Amino acid sequence: MKPLHRHLVNTSRKVLCTAALAASLTTAAVVTNTSTADAGESEPTPDSPQATDRGDARLDLPDNLADPAVPPAAGAGEGASGIPATALDAYKRAQTAVAAALPNCKLPWELLAGIGRVESVHASGYGLKADGYTERPIRGPQLNGQGFAEVKDTDKGEWDGDAVYDKAVGPMQFIPSTWATWGADGNGDSKRDPNNIYDAALGAGLYLCAGDRNLSDPAQLDKAILSYNNSREYVNTVLGFMRQYQSGATQVPNPPVGTYQPPTSPVLPNPRTTTPTHTTPGRGTSPTPTPGKTTTPTDPAKPTPKPEPEKPKPTPARLAKLEAVGSTELKAEAGAAFTAVPRIKAVLSDGKPAANQFILFAVEDDTTDGTNFGKPGQAHLAVQTDAEGVAAAPGLVAGGQAGTFTLRATGYDTSSQFTVTFKGVVAAKPAPAPADLLTRTDAGAAKPLEVVAGQPVKGVEVQATAGGKAVAGTRITAGVVEKNEAGQWVPVDPAQAKGPWFKGAKDGEKVFSVELAPSGADGKVVLPELQTVGVAPGTYHLRLITKENVVLVLDVTVTAAAA
Repeated sequence: MKPLHRHLVNTSRKVLCTAALAASLTTAAVVTNTSTADAGESEPTPDSPQATDRGDARLDLPDNLADPAVPPAAGAGEGASGIPATALDAYKRAQTAVAAALPNCKLPWELLAGIGRVESVHASGYGLKADGYTERPIRGPQLNGQGFAEVKDTDKGEWDGDAVYDKAVGPMQFIPSTWATWGADGNGDSKRDPNNIYDAALGAGLYLCAGDRNLSDPAQLDKAILSYNNSREYVNTVLGFMRQYQSGATQVPNPPVGTYQPPTSPVLPNPRTTTPTHTTPGRGTSPTPTPGKTTTPTDPAKPTPKPEPEKPKPTPARLAKLEAVGSTELKAEAGAAFTAVPRIKAVLSDGKPAANQFILFAVEDDTTDGTNFGKPGQAHLAVQTDAEGVAAAPGLVAGGQAGTFTLRATGYDTSSQFTVTFKGVVAAKPAPAPADLLTRTDAGAAKPLEVVAGQPVKGVEVQATAGGKAVAGTRITAGVVEKNEAGQWVPVDPAQAKGPWFKGAKDGEKVFSVELAPSGADGKVVLPELQTVGVAPGTYHLRLITKENVVLVLDVTVTAAAA
C-alpha cells in the first residue's frame, strides 16, 4: 500500500473538483494537510498502545443527555437516536473525507458515532462547541499500570497534561503516541488537535481504515475495532450503537457543560485487575497505622467478637438468552411483503421477560437484490421489547430476485451478545400467463375506425387479457397489413405502400410497423397516431400481434375530404 499522504495527494484534484466536497472544510483539510508518519502503510493491531486497557473518561450523565430524545419537529422516524449537532457533523465530514482519500475502506459515519458514543458520549457534558472544541478537557485516567495499562509519557504532557504517564485525550480518546501518528486536521484550521471532535473523528477514521482495510467486511470491521480497544465487550457495544444509528439518527442541540461526575467504576472495557496486597509468607497482613492515632493491643484473654457476615447483595438479573417466537423460516415471492413477522423473546437470567431490551434486526448474506424493511437500502431495524420481552420486526419486503438471506436478531448486555437467526427464502415471482386475447377498449371501441383523409387516427387503445384478467408487460407490434394470394395477412411493402403510416424517428420518415410499449398493470396500451396525409380514400387494415401470435385486425376507413 502506498503511504497515506500519497493517496491523499493523488485524490486531491478529484476531491477539489467536486462541488459538495469543495465546500467542506474537512475535505479540504485532508487534501492539503495530510496526516503524519505515512499512516496508511501499516495496520494497527490489538497490541498497539491505543488498544490497551486505557480506562473510561465518560461522565456519569443524566439519561436525557446520554440518550437525548429527538423532538417530533426534527422529522426523524420513530425511535431515531439523537446525536449532538457538532458531533454528527464531524462524523459525517470524516466519512466524506476518508471516502475521497481511501474509497476502498467504505467507512460508515455510524461507526465513528458508535466509538464517540462509547468513549465520551459524543463529548456531551464537556461543553461541546460549534467549532468542535470543548469547554472542559476530556482526559482518561492516568495509565500508570494501577488498574489500567502502563503507558509511559510520550508527549511531554503536551496533550494530556501529564509528563510522567500518558492519558487518553479528547472525544475519541486517543493515546498521545497514537495521535502523533494518526492526527489529522478535520476542520481546516491548520491544527491537529485530539481535543477537537472534527480532528479526532477524522483521525479515528484514518486509523480504522489503515492497512487497506475494507470495513464492509465484518471480519475486517471487527479487527479494526479491536485495534482501537482490545476488548470483545467494547466491540459488541460499539457495534450495537453503530447499528442503532444506522436504523435512524438525527441531530439535536449541543448539550451544555455540566458538573457531572465520572462513574465510580469503569463500565468499559472489561473490569480492571486490582493490585494485590503484599504479604510476607507465614505472616498475616499488618494493618497500616493511621497518622495521629494509637493502636490498642488486643487482650488475648478476652474473646474477640466475631463480625456479623455481610449479607450478599442480590445479583441483578441480566439478559440470558433470545429465543424465536414461532417459525424461523421466512418465505415470500420476489418484491412481495413477508406475511410472517419475525419475532423473538428476550429472557433474563431469572427467567423473567426482558422488557425494554434493545434488539437489532439485520439482513445479512443477502442474494435477493435488496430485502429490506420497507425502504430500499434499509437493511437494519432497531426494536425494543415489550412488557413480555417480545420484539417484532414488521415491514420486511423481499428483494427483487430469487435468493436467500439471513435475518439476524441480536441483543446486547454489558459483556455478551445473544443472537437468533431466521432463514429467508425469496422465490421468483411466477411469470404471468401470456395474453390470449386483444380487445379494443377506447371510448369509440363500439364504432369502426373511420377518418377523413389527411387527419390522424388517434386514441386507439387495446387491452391484453388472459382468462379475462389483465396481463401486464405484453409486447404488441402494430403494423399495416394486406392479404396475399393465399389469403393470409402479411405486412405491406414499405417501398410500394400507399396506405396509412406511422411517423418514424426522422423528420418525414414513414414507417408501417411499430413495436408498442409493454402493456401496463391494467393490460392496456395506447397506439401512436396513424397518419393519413396523402392517403387515398379506401379501407385499410391494421394488425396488432403479440409474440405469442395473438392477433387483432382493425379496419381503418379513410374517407375523402369535403370539396
